[in-house]
Amino acid sequence: MTKKAHQDTNQENYAQVVRYLDNAREDLQKAGVGEDSYLYKDRKYVRRASGTAYSAVLMAVDIWLGAKGIVPTKKERKSIDFYRNHLRKLDMKMLNYLNAAYDSFHLGGYYDGNLSRGNISDGFKAANSIVKRLHPYPEAL
Repeated sequence: MTKKAHQDTNQENYAQVVRYLDNAREDLQKAGVGEDSYLYKDRKYVRRASGTAYSAVLMAVDIWLGAKGIVPTKKERKSIDFYRNHLRKLDMKMLNYLNAAYDSFHLGGYYDGNLSRGNISDGFKAANSIVKRLHPYPEAL
């Protein structure tokens, strides 16, 4: 793959990360806010938003790792351990952001159906920190 083709692919992937995060935010709007403004109302949309946001985080980390030359083999199935092992060696800050997003989105929002707005907000803070660490692709925004 030429350098130009690789840059174009990264730009497209970055745009997809941004689109996924936007879609997750739209789903959270559909979830609605409860009377006390502490919780979302509809678990279905919180779960869907959390799954979408977590996918965006993984795509962003894939872009970041790919820029470092780390691509899994075809036999290797990516898991949270794959990401953690590589990030532990390369960048502890990125690892901490990934762990925060994993806890908020994947475990809390998606699996547990946690309706806490604070939990989801923390996940978005971590996701935004990961996205900011990527090489900027302003044309994708």
